[in-house]
Amino acid sequence: MAEILPIKAWRYNPGLSSQIEELSSPLFDVVSPKQREALYKNPHNSIHLSVPKGENPAQQAKATLEVWKSTGVIQQDRIPGIYVYYQYFRLPGQDRDMCRKGFIINVKAYDWDENVILRHENTIAKAVNDRIELLKETGFQSSPTHGLYRDPDHVLEKYMDQAVADPLYDIEDYQGVREKLGVIHDARIISEFLQTLRDKKIILADGHHRYEGALSYRKEMMANNPAHTGKEAYNYHMMYLTNAETKDLRILPTHRVFQNLKISEEEILSRLENDFIIKTLNDPQEIEELILHKQWAFGLIFPESAYKIRLKPEKFMEFNHNLPDAVKHLDLSILHYFFIERILGIPMEKQRFSDNIDYERNLSRCHLKVSKGEANFAVITKEISMKEVIAVCESGSVMPQKSTYFYPKALSGLIFGSVLQDDFEFPYELFENHVNTISSH
Repeated sequence: MAEILPIKAWRYNPGLSSQIEELSSPLFDVVSPKQREALYKNPHNSIHLSVPKGENPAQQAKATLEVWKSTGVIQQDRIPGIYVYYQYFRLPGQDRDMCRKGFIINVKAYDWDENVILRHENTIAKAVNDRIELLKETGFQSSPTHGLYRDPDHVLEKYMDQAVADPLYDIEDYQGVREKLGVIHDARIISEFLQTLRDKKIILADGHHRYEGALSYRKEMMANNPAHTGKEAYNYHMMYLTNAETKDLRILPTHRVFQNLKISEEEILSRLENDFIIKTLNDPQEIEELILHKQWAFGLIFPESAYKIRLKPEKFMEFNHNLPDAVKHLDLSILHYFFIERILGIPMEKQRFSDNIDYERNLSRCHLKVSKGEANFAVITKEISMKEVIAVCESGSVMPQKSTYFYPKALSGLIFGSVLQDDFEFPYELFENHVNTISSH
């Protein structure tokens, strides 16, 4: 099943380790314009590789990378390792810290039809194209995608705990999350990781755009290499893996914000009456609580008013798209069909290309964008459960784009992955030999 390898990571040189908090950055799809401008002021911040600016951003990232390599800003490990990555966090209303435990490795970039890496949501086309161009120009990944494997026995956790007991980094990130990074270089332990994962499938939790970029890059390189073996650097992709059986996995909702639409509040409410139960809200700040335990319920925010809307149960039979039940019954599928397609007139197959739909995790920012006139209105959603994510993956179908927000996000810049062949070279069969030794006992 899943072929993984330890990673010959690039990292900021030891002289910069004490500054790692100022050198790391949020992922490209969550960093705000204001954050970007602040981070760009530091010439060595990883934002210059993950979200480069300029008329030709990918080429600018390549030029920056060449300077960083030649001047020693970043240096590559001599031997590959498994980077153990722990994130400690607390959500509002909770009375204890949680810890999401995982590790960063190279995983083969399997095509979707190989059924090894399982996706659960659609992508936004423009974001995929940006990631492809950046990878082609630089051959570098400034952040790992996030995958989930299933191991109810938690057999790798003891090794991970040991690695972070003496961390390379121990910082607080932009989210207020404590981040610890350790490394495992012991070949026998690395082999146990390889053996444990070799019979697993991986659910892609976060990073669908970057993973599709890696797939596209791999296919192009394969087509241009008559001697392709499957062992080349371009076959692999940097991924952060966490155990789906852990209790500290958290998925937050991503709300929908609508802009540049020529449809009035009155017209929307009129169209909603046929399919939805509509309730006017006196306090828009209570929306999340009011929809929390209600199936197919959403909040609808306008500049001067707010509503709770809920699909009439009998209307579900009119959902005429050919989708598996695991997808069809999801709140977000109901929203994207009965509201975005039927009420707003944007067909489901065109929604991921639409400039009228934006995505926002923060409820307060939804209110702010609508009140300031930056958006026409917003629809407030609920989170997807891990059980629903697994069911969708097993169905072979996908949810609408931006269905899940696995919290916290991994950072950019803690380590960098390379798909350049010179950076990749190593006798990885040493780890395979250890796997065979372990298996024979």
